[in-house]
Amino acid sequence: MKKTLFLIGLLMALTLGTTYAQKYALIDMEYILERIPMYESANKQLETLSSQWQSKVDAEVETVNAMYKKYQADLVFLAGAEKTKRENEIVAKENSIQELRNQYFGPQGELFKQQEELIKPIQDNIYEAVKNIATQQGYTMVIDRASSSSIIFASPSIDISDQVLSWLGY
Repeated sequence: MKKTLFLIGLLMALTLGTTYAQKYALIDMEYILERIPMYESANKQLETLSSQWQSKVDAEVETVNAMYKKYQADLVFLAGAEKTKRENEIVAKENSIQELRNQYFGPQGELFKQQEELIKPIQDNIYEAVKNIATQQGYTMVIDRASSSSIIFASPSIDISDQVLSWLGY
């Protein structure tokens, strides 16, 4: 009985000891990214490209809308074969617009590729900086407070965002 109580007490002491030994830190990814000029530049480039591509898509949508309006106006005068031909043209144009959207904005589209090219290196540098700081200072876990909605309050003393920026040279 005494051995069992002793073992339970020992396990509880070890568990509490390891719990207190863990160190946590927070970063605010939005705060960090806002202070990196290269990120702002990359975002502006992406916005410009996105606007250009959206303009192309919008122009195609206007074309198909005009085709449809003309079709509606001419519907009374169209024979069966001509009617089917026009409907097929409109559907083909709508399909090409969807393909264009996928080409620019789809999961493997141009916008995704540009984001990978422009923003991923910045994120990788931040990750390396966080990893180095965490390793040097013995943090068990680093949490991004910007993406975690479950953090209600955290002491500013454990926020290492400024250290990350210093490590990156900003």
